Amino acid sequence: MTIILSTLNARYAHASLGLRYLLANMGELQPETRLQEFVIGAKTTDIVEKLLQQQPRIIGFAVYIWNVEELTRVVAMLKQIAPQIVIMLGGPEVSHEPQQQAIVQAADYLITGWGDLSFARLCREVLNGPKPLMKIHAGLQPPLDQIALPYALYSEHDLKHRILYVEASRGCPFKCEFCLSSLDKTAWPFDLERFLAELESLHARGARLFKFVDRTFNLNIKTSLKIMQFFLDKIAAAPQDPVFAHFELVPDHLPDALKAGIAQFPPGALQFEIGIQSFNPEVQALVSRRQDNAKAADNIRWLVEHSHAHLHVDLIAGLPGEDMASFAAGFDQLHALQPHEIQFGILKRLRGTPIIRHTETFKMVFDARPPYTILATDRIDFAAMQRLVRFARYWDLVANSGRFAHTLPLILEYSPFARFMALSDWIYAKTDATHRIALERLAALVGEWLLEQGQDGATVAATLASDYAGQANQPHTKPKAAKAAAKLAEHAAPQRQARHMTA
Repeated sequence: MTIILSTLNARYAHASLGLRYLLANMGELQPETRLQEFVIGAKTTDIVEKLLQQQPRIIGFAVYIWNVEELTRVVAMLKQIAPQIVIMLGGPEVSHEPQQQAIVQAADYLITGWGDLSFARLCREVLNGPKPLMKIHAGLQPPLDQIALPYALYSEHDLKHRILYVEASRGCPFKCEFCLSSLDKTAWPFDLERFLAELESLHARGARLFKFVDRTFNLNIKTSLKIMQFFLDKIAAAPQDPVFAHFELVPDHLPDALKAGIAQFPPGALQFEIGIQSFNPEVQALVSRRQDNAKAADNIRWLVEHSHAHLHVDLIAGLPGEDMASFAAGFDQLHALQPHEIQFGILKRLRGTPIIRHTETFKMVFDARPPYTILATDRIDFAAMQRLVRFARYWDLVANSGRFAHTLPLILEYSPFARFMALSDWIYAKTDATHRIALERLAALVGEWLLEQGQDGATVAATLASDYAGQANQPHTKPKAAKAAAKLAEHAAPQRQARHMTA
């Protein structure tokens, strides 16, 4: 094997779309090229051993914010053991500010930006000459119709066990300064008929879960409707064989034609990720985010009330100009719209993004190590930011997990952000932990906190028990959950009622 394309995915269920694009465009070198994907957390020596077993001449690594530290160790070890192997890098993490990065210093070549055609060209030059003199090469951005599509390279194993990433377009016309897509000039669509033919082929092979990575799926409504119609046709033809599609929506652009299409999807078939990020107009202006907040709120409300789509709506803490009170108000405003999940993120300084221009003015301090999370601003000090980080983690465990659907209203009650922050502070004071909290322990903590807030013990116990009853079909969680409910009932209700609850 001459060439290996490799990366460390965040989870095993993820399949690298970028590597498959490179493989699809290798031309005459494709028979000599293979994919070899790993998962973060694997031992460096194990990764290096498996790569060297193929006796490659070239290894190309896709580098992202989640794998750069581990890949830096992999590249360093490869250069120690097998310095004759040519190491090429690409990906968003190394496409900007490369001179500062140890992984770039250790590698032989770097392709910044688009690598679809540039990687194969660089491989030809290394293998056949003349050998390139420059280390850093700007990737060529070709017309999309010149790029071979990668979807046939999803294996049968991928189709059965992994999330399939697809894209109907690349780029983004918006300029939100915290996002790498702000560097794009516009959005470029793939030929729609060609793309739909690839979806048809994937579906025929058994694919049923499609995650679109387009930044602006609903930018072109005609295209959006045709893609949604593809899925609606599959659902109509075989309602007993469901499909699931995930799209990222622009929140303030939901015309009636798109609403009509969305309304036709049955439950469990459609998921939307919607970026609100902040409801504060001054903060939005600072980060060059154009958003009609009233329209965005109306659209989320409509989706909740008139569609079966599952909604993930994003907020970002730590943006320049936003203090704790502003973020709390935005959180409460979003919670009132009742999306299924609020994805609470902490600002990160992605390499190359314009957000860095606010560093001095707003005294923004970022962690120097990936993922470059904001540590403090002039409005939110380090201690308060750490409280927000813990809030985000516990929110995932309690609210977004869906395991406390009936209990959550008791927790949030009259002031969602303030109440959950109080719970977050309390849990951390009790446990000194944000990870590896067993479900039964978490349930007991939630129950104990509610009792301290003056909630009726019998109500708390019954509500927690009803949440666990809803998980009866999950045998890996039920025994522990039932035990937690029983323990709470013993302490929260009179003995007789407690026996009835746990019988």
